[in-house]
Amino acid sequence: MGEATGEVTVRDRLRRRTVPVLAAAVTVAAGLSVRSVLGGDLAKYAGDALYALLIFWLVLVVAPRTRASTAAAVAFGVSVAVELFQLTGVPAELGAHSTLARMVLGTTFNAPDLPFYAVGAALGWALHRTARGVRSTRRRATDSR
Repeated sequence: MGEATGEVTVRDRLRRRTVPVLAAAVTVAAGLSVRSVLGGDLAKYAGDALYALLIFWLVLVVAPRTRASTAAAVAFGVSVAVELFQLTGVPAELGAHSTLARMVLGTTFNAPDLPFYAVGAALGWALHRTARGVRSTRRRATDSR
């Protein structure tokens, strides 16, 4: 915030989005590499958790003042909605023509994916809370000097 006025500056707005943007980039990199490093179900379910985690970070990029619990609920809800959408066959049809659609929407409904979306959303919440705690501790240490 602006020092004396309490106004939110452009710099403050950008700073609020920087961490989620960087976290989203790291999450995408992890998601793309997890299948090449791991195999089988471990890679699949890690990918599911990372999918929900990516949505968590994207919620914070779009709406940086969102509470971590709300972002986690949205991430879980969107992940479940996409999984349920797979029951229609539309994502499979789109995925047959587009690698990006296949990566974003998946192709086949799999109920065991659902708990891993919750894991990813909860991980986002925990990482966000931890990062906020670290920032608060740093701020208090700086203010006491």
